[in-house]
Amino acid sequence: MRLWPLLLALLATPALGQEVDLELVLLADASGSIDQSEIDLQRQGYAQAITHPDVLSAIASTLTGSIAVTYVEWAANQAVVADWTIIATPEDAEAFAASLLVPPRLASGRNAIGAALLEGKRLIEGNDIIGLRRVIDFSGDSANNWSGPSIEEAREAVLAAGITINALPLIRSPAGGGDTPLVEIYEDRIIGGPGAFLVPADTGARFTEAVRRKLILEIAGSQPDAASLPTAAP
Repeated sequence: MRLWPLLLALLATPALGQEVDLELVLLADASGSIDQSEIDLQRQGYAQAITHPDVLSAIASTLTGSIAVTYVEWAANQAVVADWTIIATPEDAEAFAASLLVPPRLASGRNAIGAALLEGKRLIEGNDIIGLRRVIDFSGDSANNWSGPSIEEAREAVLAAGITINALPLIRSPAGGGDTPLVEIYEDRIIGGPGAFLVPADTGARFTEAVRRKLILEIAGSQPDAASLPTAAP
């Protein structure tokens, strides 16, 4: 049984210099306003979404038939929960999903959104994977920035590097509506770059559904219906 974690680690190791359709950094909120149940909800939601047949079909339909993804929790610090993994098969997705559920909570403290965005940029620029598209997907339940670089400074640097920022604002209501102040703030201050968009998600049973929808759109290089969700110009 001890061989199983080693096998998962080997399956989740990216091939150096491999070309993929999309490099995707998942920046998940782990600040003080996020309790352990919400940490678990986010990790489990992404684990279930990345292994869903619709997401796997979207990956298979890309130009290269593969994407590269890493999962990072952010707060006052940033910590990689699941390292860069190239996903081209259901087995790849299962290995990545399994790696999400093992580590304990790794980030804590107050919001440092600017630092988190710059960490996403560093992770993309510092890997040995060649992505035809590069995206940071930022999730959070506020737009406070208590330390480190400003959101505006970090966002400008990320966009100047040709990296798109999408967002998953966490709405603490059953409706998870698209007209909340947080959604408007994220549209104005967080997202940007070619094809940028956001998908609001409540912190309840529909979280996984929202994550799955967002992943499919990102993998396909599409945007939500303009009639139902806000989008941002490049």
